[in-house]
Parts: sequence; structure tokens; C-alpha cells
Amino acid sequence: MFKTTHMTGLTLHLKEDILPLLKLRQTLLLTLTGVAGYLTRQTFPIDGWQFMGLIMTLLLTISGCTILNMRADRDIDKKMKRTSTRPLAIGRIDPRSALTTGIVLIIAGLAWSFVLSRLYFSLALTGIFLDLIIYTYWLKRQTAWSVLWGGFSGGIPILAGSVLATGRIDMIGIILCLAIVTWIPSHNLTLGILNASDYLNAGVPTFINSYGLKFTQVVIMGSTLVEVVLLALGFAWLGFPSIILGFLVLCGIAIFSVALLAWKNPSSPMILKNYKYSSIYMLAVMILLMTSLIV
Repeated sequence: MFKTTHMTGLTLHLKEDILPLLKLRQTLLLTLTGVAGYLTRQTFPIDGWQFMGLIMTLLLTISGCTILNMRADRDIDKKMKRTSTRPLAIGRIDPRSALTTGIVLIIAGLAWSFVLSRLYFSLALTGIFLDLIIYTYWLKRQTAWSVLWGGFSGGIPILAGSVLATGRIDMIGIILCLAIVTWIPSHNLTLGILNASDYLNAGVPTFINSYGLKFTQVVIMGSTLVEVVLLALGFAWLGFPSIILGFLVLCGIAIFSVALLAWKNPSSPMILKNYKYSSIYMLAVMILLMTSLIV
């Protein structure tokens, strides 16, 4: 489906072009949150058709949004060292082809979502609207607080997974969604600190460039603390055994300690650890959530 640009003899490669265009790690992590939200509300036997539909609709809609995001941001990506080699930024993929592909993936995902559940479809549509319209096309270039709306769109998959399993929006689903929303700053704001000059050069408002390093790190610590508390509350509400709750609390203390150490010692290596460990922490939490089927 992708078309090459006018560059002579250009062919697309999976590793250099397609996977970066899909932001594979981000797409898979968000899909995993949706799977965790589903499995933690399910019991055996699992409806195989529904479960496959969940995975595929998440992959389709998230991938489609990611492609459209990168198409919209290709001018920004050209100005930033971290993103300057992305396929759309360097012209290896035709923007019109990317637009068509992104729309097709989103429509396919939404159509399948509608077949699975009307409420699930509504949440998928809401997530797409928040991510593309509110975050990417409206607020990203206007205010550093756009990250909040990006966070809400990132919290939709786990809520949608819970809704598909239960048929309703309930407090547990909302708590898990808000936990993802409050996790976003520990991921995005640390990235903004590490690439502050890049974002400034590209004209993208970030917390560190708008409010300074100390305030940004206070926001990271505060959101991390709320995230840890919400996850502990969610796990307790779901009835996880004490040993898992204890392990979760220890992991939460550890990730908050990393944020605290980064605040006290705001060196690049320490902030990078905060960035990496926050992703590892969330991955571990999602895996723990999925064990609810067997505990």
C-alpha cells in the first residue's frame, strides 16, 4: 500500500521504514494495556473471536493513528536529531500514501470495533479523536499541556479492553485508565527534558522549555506518585493476593524513588534511567494484571 517517493530506485525496508513508521514498541505497549484491561476482567473460557478482535482492532487503530501522527509531524521531525531519520521526515515514504494507509487502517479497526460492541466502538472513536484532532492537529504546537490530552488518548485502550469484557464502564476501568494517564508524564516529560533543545528548535512547547526543569520534575514525581497509588487501588479492588499487592507496592516505591533521585540529581543519565524504568514498570504492571486469570 505504501508508495515510494520520487527518489530513484528507492525500496521500502521493514526495519528502516515500516517499523519506525508504526512506532512498534509504543504500538505494542498500548495494545498490551488493552489486552490487560480485557483479561483482568475476564474468566475462563475466553471468547476467542472477541479476544482476537480486541487485539486486531487495537493494532489497526493505534497503527493508523501513529502513521497519521507521523505524517502531520514530518516537518517537526526534520528539525529534531532524534526523529530526523524517520521515513516520512526524509522522504522515503510518500505523505499521500501514508495518509491513505492511516485512514484505511483506522476505518478497518473502527468497523471491526463496531461489530464487537457499540460501547467499545465509541471508546475507540473517542481515543482517535483525542489523539489526532485534539492532541496532534490542535494543541501539540500550541501548549505544553497538550501532553495531558495525549495521556487521555493513551488511557483509552485499557478502558476499552475492560469495557469489551464487561459491557460497561465501571470504576475499576476508570481507575486503570487514569493510571495510564498519570504514567504518561513520566514517559513524555522525561523525553522532553532529554531532548529540550530539539523541541525548542522545532517549535514544539514542552514543560521544561515553558516552565523550567524543577517544575517539570515536580510534575513527573507527582504524576508518578498518583500513578502508583491508582494502580495499588486498582489491584486491591480486583482482589489480587497480598503477595502480588506487596510486589506491586515495592515496584511503585522503586519507580517513585528513581523520579526522586532524578529530581535531586538532574543529570542526563539519571533522567534517562527514569525514562526507561517507567516503561519497564508499566510493562511489568500490565503483565501482572494479566495474571488475574490464574490467581
